[in-house]
Amino acid sequence: MAGNQDQFEIKFRLTDGSDIGPKSFPAATSIATLKESVLAQWPKDKENGPKTIKDLKLINAGKILENNRTVGECQSPLCDTPDTVTTMHVVVQHPATEKEKKAANKATQNKCMCVIL
Repeated sequence: MAGNQDQFEIKFRLTDGSDIGPKSFPAATSIATLKESVLAQWPKDKENGPKTIKDLKLINAGKILENNRTVGECQSPLCDTPDTVTTMHVVVQHPATEKEKKAANKATQNKCMCVIL
């Protein structure tokens, strides 16, 4: 069983329900490396795909995974059973452009307030 804990079968579920994988990763693989793998295998026909790993969020067991953590650190106890494939959800979140930031800032500045004395 020790061999199974050194390798994890992971598939990545995209927001449209399609999958990338499954693929086997060592427990010492960083989340950033997983994101690079997803980025390399991203379907070319999908619109609004990620451009960098900063555009991707990986979610496992309801938690957003941090780039500096490893696969072994992020696994839930339910994933340690042999012959299982872990599904990680992939969310694409593009960084806001300067135009969007200015629009959001302007929207908060234009609020009016009423004071009743």
